[in-house]
Amino acid sequence: MIQINHITKTYNKGIVRALSDISLNVERGELFGLIGPDGAGKTSLFRILTTLLLPDSGTATVAGFDCVKDYKKIRESVGYMPGKFSLYQDLTVEENLSFFATIFGTTIKENYELIKDIYIQIEPFKNRRTGQLSGGMKQKLALCCALIHKPEVLFLDEPTTGVDAVSRKEFWEMLKRLKDQGITIMVSTPYMDEASLCDRIALIQSGTILSIDTPEGITKAYGEILFGIKSSKMYQLLQDLRNSPGIASSYAFGEYLHITFKSNTNKISEELMTHLQSLGHTNLDLKEIEPTIEDCFIKLMTNTSSLQTKPI
Repeated sequence: MIQINHITKTYNKGIVRALSDISLNVERGELFGLIGPDGAGKTSLFRILTTLLLPDSGTATVAGFDCVKDYKKIRESVGYMPGKFSLYQDLTVEENLSFFATIFGTTIKENYELIKDIYIQIEPFKNRRTGQLSGGMKQKLALCCALIHKPEVLFLDEPTTGVDAVSRKEFWEMLKRLKDQGITIMVSTPYMDEASLCDRIALIQSGTILSIDTPEGITKAYGEILFGIKSSKMYQLLQDLRNSPGIASSYAFGEYLHITFKSNTNKISEELMTHLQSLGHTNLDLKEIEPTIEDCFIKLMTNTSSLQTKPI
């Protein structure tokens, strides 16, 4: 449904590289996640796929249409929800929805069944100006406007940024229902915990794809035993771990520090605990843990940085 082949995009006359040789495919009916921090290139890629931006090189097709040659066809067949709320804030909820339906030559009534589960949550406020809605309500209205013409493909650029945890959960439940109706969905997010809600994901950093796989496939490919450790002096613990010759990696992660050893043996972990106790650490807790998508992202990002900084 979406095919991207060697897309590159730069800004400021080639000085800033937003996308570097991006290639990936999204299957029909798939919920595909583009996962990465701010500035990773997610929005640039979405703008190219929705015909709002031209790539420097490479090709991309959406629903069988070329993103450059067939831009009019693509605009008729996709729904796009940009990261920044872009509806008319001085219009009411109903007026915004009617406006977007009219642009695509349809009506709310004609495609009401598609948006029904979402719209009934904001319908009590249909006469309220959009600018007066809460963040979660604005996102639901924006999704309705992106769906009102019954698109084949839906692009959602960081749809849950800035909304509360409850609204985030509700939004992803809505996406699952839309997927069940056969709509292909490509969604970007900086939240690593949302990655597990997708069928497949691409991890992106600095305009480069680090990995593409199912969430389970990415975590299984971590390839090392990961440990969580904490003590009564967490900041000092991080410093001491980074100075320990047997530690391969260490970084803060919630109430624990996540670490890997250069060689995984019981003796190494016992020696570390003894060493840390000698440095004055108390209430030490070391346990083996399962890696998350965020752990995998950190590892891939670190490996990529190491390769880029190696002398030739």
